[in-house]
Amino acid sequence: MSGIAGIDQPGKQATVKRMLEKISHRGNAGKEVRGMKNATFGIVCADAQVDSLVQIRQKNEVADGYGAGHLALVKANKDGIILKRDHLGVAPLYYGESEEGAICFASEVKALISLCSEIKSLPPGCKSDGERLETYFQLKKREPLDKKVEFIAEELKELIKSSIEKRIEQKEEIGSWLSGGLDSSTLAALTSLYVRKLYTFATGLDGSPDLEYAREVANYIGSEHHEVVVEFSDLLSVLPDVIFHLESFDALLVRSSIMNFLVAEKASEYVYAVLSGEGGDELFAGYHYLKNLKQEELPDELIDIMKRLHNTALQRVDRSASAHGTVAHVCFLDPDVVNYALRIPPEMKLHENVEKWILRVAMDGELPEKILNRKKAKFWKGAGVKNLMLHYADKTITDDDFRLERNLKNGWIINSKEELMYYRIFKEHFGKLEDLSWMGRTKVVTS
Repeated sequence: MSGIAGIDQPGKQATVKRMLEKISHRGNAGKEVRGMKNATFGIVCADAQVDSLVQIRQKNEVADGYGAGHLALVKANKDGIILKRDHLGVAPLYYGESEEGAICFASEVKALISLCSEIKSLPPGCKSDGERLETYFQLKKREPLDKKVEFIAEELKELIKSSIEKRIEQKEEIGSWLSGGLDSSTLAALTSLYVRKLYTFATGLDGSPDLEYAREVANYIGSEHHEVVVEFSDLLSVLPDVIFHLESFDALLVRSSIMNFLVAEKASEYVYAVLSGEGGDELFAGYHYLKNLKQEELPDELIDIMKRLHNTALQRVDRSASAHGTVAHVCFLDPDVVNYALRIPPEMKLHENVEKWILRVAMDGELPEKILNRKKAKFWKGAGVKNLMLHYADKTITDDDFRLERNLKNGWIINSKEELMYYRIFKEHFGKLEDLSWMGRTKVVTS
């Protein structure tokens, strides 16, 4: 994804250039810093988003945008600047106030740390002038559809296909991160209907389930398939880079980002843009703990976890792709798909204890039975990581060190030795930040 940065003051080209240098990995296809009457803006463009250069030159605005549901936009006007973020937070956007009282913004926190003592994440579905926050979109329960299963399944599939088509401009070739799970397999299978050539990319430890299932899908749909087979030492080696780009030490988020980072690196060798299956679990009830809820509780819980996507799973997707100058399309989170999915009755999402049942019905005949019937596996589990990082941290961090270091200045408590291991690396990159209000933490479910 492209990277944007700026200040609501004129004549700050040198400062904005330094901000862009810290997020230059987000785009190597173009770079522009522009001074305006009341602001200074800058952008680095990914290959798939070079049209963004036109916006800064002609409209006095910068954007990390690509299709419906993917937008971080900052526009200069006579009163200052307006910041806007898409409905679910697919594109990141942070802001803060400098010592001089100027509003600064950027796609990643690392571009703001030296300028702002307090940093905020612009919430999804919101816009702001730096002081007043206005909500223009809210996730909420919708009136459930009163249609037969086969009609809902067919309409859902058509909406997903439409979402994919919107994001494929040339229809020549594109990539897809492929774990062999239902969500990524769905997007890869449907995309293969529209492009001349589809590349698929999978990663895991040797013998991991994801590698096996991804091969099955790739063979079925005829994609050009590439694998990244890693050893545990490779995970430790790449860990500092992952945490630097991810800007988080949340244990579950870091653990799942390691493999995502590696598969994104491989994909960047072949394509400018990829598809990611993020959002399918939240829309269609893919998580195991959801089976313990009462049916009437399910819609509210799905909305709650969707609201958390922007600074957890979507942050992983954004940073993994952006670290290598590529764009990741999250087709399930297209506004039309989301609006429709919110209306699918909960009994069609969890049906006879089968998660994402309606999506399985929709994809019947499009995927091998082995994939259609595969149970949900966390990315880090399916890739073979399991608890390797947790066990390594338990062996290398003493009980005394954990007790002394787990309480942070902002009141947060480090949950495990694994998280402390990640926090130590985080500190090496960013220092002991007292303000971490912009950082998300994975929802812990005990049931």
